[in-house]
Amino acid sequence: MEDPLPEQMRAAAGAWLAALDEPARQRARHDFADEAARRWLEYRPRSRPGVSLAAVDVTARKAAHQLLATALSPPAYAQAMAVVALEEVLDRAESWRRGRHSGDYWVAVFGDPARDDRWGWRFEGHHLSVTMTVVDDQVSPAPLFLGANPATVRHAGRPVSRPLGPEEDLARELLDALGPAGRAAAIIADEAPGDIISATRPTAPDRLDPLGVPRDRLTPTGRALLDQLVALYLDRLPPELAAREAGRLDGGELHFAWAGPTRPGQRHYYRVQGDDLLIEYDNTTDDGNHAHTVLRRPASDFGADVLAAHHATAH
Repeated sequence: MEDPLPEQMRAAAGAWLAALDEPARQRARHDFADEAARRWLEYRPRSRPGVSLAAVDVTARKAAHQLLATALSPPAYAQAMAVVALEEVLDRAESWRRGRHSGDYWVAVFGDPARDDRWGWRFEGHHLSVTMTVVDDQVSPAPLFLGANPATVRHAGRPVSRPLGPEEDLARELLDALGPAGRAAAIIADEAPGDIISATRPTAPDRLDPLGVPRDRLTPTGRALLDQLVALYLDRLPPELAAREAGRLDGGELHFAWAGPTRPGQRHYYRVQGDDLLIEYDNTTDDGNHAHTVLRRPASDFGADVLAAHHATAH
């Protein structure tokens, strides 16, 4: 059965480009061979390739959101929209000094989605970066970054906004289930690093040491929770992509590592590693109220897997 997702992305990317005027369309489009623009991950408030949603009309903004929705499951799309809205919350908290705004998200298209067999696109801004590469109608879905600042907004001790709460809560359940010996193996440092280790590098490290505790050393409950944690990140993708990614990992080695204190509200970090899989989470600034999460494929980010298959077939 033919996968409908590549065609959905083609149609949505074409609609986005068609909604722009010619100067904006020129800024939005880049050559697929432009590696510096295409292999890009930047979750900080910086200049970036593409066209800002603030610079286009309502029709184009809606087209951009419809393109983003082709890459995300409904829950992940809701998380992404919460991340975007937090720009206004953060701007207020900073007394409006930095001019943050929810239109500061940019879309770039690489190649021609209507004609090329190799093309891609990215939706990106502060704390949100979604890159999809399509080669020979195969979608390669990474990197995928979601962050939140503030990670939690509370009223009377209850959370009002906590878009990345499941990513923290499920990891804590896993940590609790490990028991003293398992936690000793999983905790790799008393202090969390300053940020995710892969950072904004165009190529993620494919091996990070130490690796923490391997899945086969966990109890059945621990293994089930680790599997659920991996599924939580894979399920950011549409169901067909998430199932394919799960199948790619099936039977492979997984490791879970934690750094920092285990009590909630303190700066902490964890990662899950497997064959061509790197999941990272940190909550390491602002006293544990500023979260970063990323799903990466160290050997095949930015479509390296589908490009390799394309070149092998072509030659």
